[in-house]
Amino acid sequence: MTTTGVHPASMIRRARVLLALDTSAGAVDEKKVIAARLGVSGETVRLVAKRFAETGQDVEATIGRKQRDLPPVPSQITGEIEARVIALACTQPPAGHVRWSLRLLEKHVALVEDIPDLDHSTIGRILKKRNFVLT
Repeated sequence: MTTTGVHPASMIRRARVLLALDTSAGAVDEKKVIAARLGVSGETVRLVAKRFAETGQDVEATIGRKQRDLPPVPSQITGEIEARVIALACTQPPAGHVRWSLRLLEKHVALVEDIPDLDHSTIGRILKKRNFVLT
C-alpha cells in the first residue's frame, strides 16, 4: 500500500505509521522519533496506535476511514411523507392553475398538518427520486 497503487494520502500516512510501530521487525523507536521521521505529529502516531488496538489489530480497519452508523442529522423525509407529497402532486391543481409547480406544492404541503414544512427544492428531490414529472 505504501509503495504501489493509488491510495488516499491519509491511508498511506497511517500505513507508514503502522509499519514504523511494527514490533515484529525489531526494536521500535520512540513515538517522537517516528513522528519526526514520517513528518506527522506525535498525536497522529498515538491515535493510529490506539485505533490499531481498538480494532483488534485489524490493519484495514485501522488505516481505512470509519463508516458512520447513522447520518449526523436524521432525515425528516420518510416513505410516508414521500407518498403523501406524490399523492398531492397527482391530484388536480387548485383553481386558477393549469398544473402543479414546485412552489405551489410547497404552499399546499405547508397547509397539510401531518406533513412537515418542506422546501420546494426538497419536494423536487422527492419527485425526481421517484421519476415523477409534473405535467
